[in-house]
Amino acid sequence: MKSLNTDLCVIGAGSGGLSVAAGAARMGARVVLVERAKMGGDCLNYGCVPSKALIAAGHAAHVVRTSAKFGVNGHEPAIDFTKVHDHVHGVIATIAPHDSVERFTALGVDVVQAPARFIDAHTVEAGDRRITARRFVIATGSSPAIPDIAGLAEVPYLTNETVFDLRERPEHLVVIGGGPIGSELAQAHRRLGARVTMVVRGRLLPRDEPEAAAVVAKRLGDEGIDVREHTTPSAIVRQGNGIGVQLLGAPEGTIAGSHLLVAVGRRPNIGALQLEKAGIRVNDRGIMVDARLRTSNRRVFAIGDVLGGPQFTHVASYHAGIVIRSALFALPARVDHRAVPWVTYTDPELARVGPTESEARLLDSRIRALTWSFSENDRAQTERDTEGFAKVLVGAKGRIVGATIVGPRAGELILPWVLAIKRRMRIGALADVIVPYPTLSEVSKRAAGSYYSDALFSARTRRIVRLLQRLP
Repeated sequence: MKSLNTDLCVIGAGSGGLSVAAGAARMGARVVLVERAKMGGDCLNYGCVPSKALIAAGHAAHVVRTSAKFGVNGHEPAIDFTKVHDHVHGVIATIAPHDSVERFTALGVDVVQAPARFIDAHTVEAGDRRITARRFVIATGSSPAIPDIAGLAEVPYLTNETVFDLRERPEHLVVIGGGPIGSELAQAHRRLGARVTMVVRGRLLPRDEPEAAAVVAKRLGDEGIDVREHTTPSAIVRQGNGIGVQLLGAPEGTIAGSHLLVAVGRRPNIGALQLEKAGIRVNDRGIMVDARLRTSNRRVFAIGDVLGGPQFTHVASYHAGIVIRSALFALPARVDHRAVPWVTYTDPELARVGPTESEARLLDSRIRALTWSFSENDRAQTERDTEGFAKVLVGAKGRIVGATIVGPRAGELILPWVLAIKRRMRIGALADVIVPYPTLSEVSKRAAGSYYSDALFSARTRRIVRLLQRLP
């Protein structure tokens, strides 16, 4: 077995691990990067990239189908699902060189393609390598969680790791799960011509504002998706060449489908690492870390999905910056998740930063909620896309504490609110900006400006104005 001694050993070549490895190597550290499967991890191969490529294909079909409202010849598009598959994998292939072994080797990183496991507090084995390092970073990501449903193991089912391999359109896709992944893939497949049913234990998008989630649920229903909220699958059975989903308390309510997609959450990839041999503590969510992302073994950091917290590519990349400062420069960098945004890429998109209104009111009953509808936005009217709203939560002295936007391009519109919360800004900063007209971003300024409406247009203000007009 070959021994390697290095400054930094990164386990996992997803977005977070790649960011740490690239940054550390370019700053002069000796880096070993260990990856058991595909470079780029879940985001490139099974998550963000392929899902958004599939969503883009669905959007293109939807535009053709609905363009009559603009006076353009709208019609049912002809969809070649094999070419949709090729489009999705073509996008992956275009981005892959940036995450490749060759690129990281050129940066000076020693890439080991094998599963990793700790054998003691300061040593990892991977393939035929035994690696010791001053610091380790665990960035192994997460995998689809598989629910305990009777019969599920006996039937073929899809997850986000396999659904993008389909070359033929599902006749009837049954989706178990109503979170972002399930909602996005349900709508994309529906727009590409599949019949779709969603089985959701609670309500759709349960971590978001209820009224914002309701806007998305309505659109999914309007597009022909059968969204069954507050419904529990009790068993999965084979039905001919397809599957049947039996519903709890509804013996006559079996849903027959051609394909089954399981999208009920994620679990951290830590089972094969032998963390106990390195003295690394875990809980039921994932690896336990302090505010500097250090595990109970101070040589070892952990970042991204393995922590069981916000499971987003941008969070893993943010964690990477914290670790580089701490591991390489011994700076006391600490995580701050107050301003972590997330986006569900349905149409309309749903973006959020900070707490929901109900969460915020648990901490401060004086919270004010400011809203502005896209129906009052001129750009949205020109594009005939007016569903949704912006909602901003304001605390004491006008401090911005949270924001939700559901509507066209909400993911692009959320950034000013992320900055506002990160910098502890007050609502006047957003109310006072000059926004180009006509743009969708006016919805944020209008929501911010409504904070002052009651005082500005009050009876007291009218009395003052009348008095001032009497002056010479």
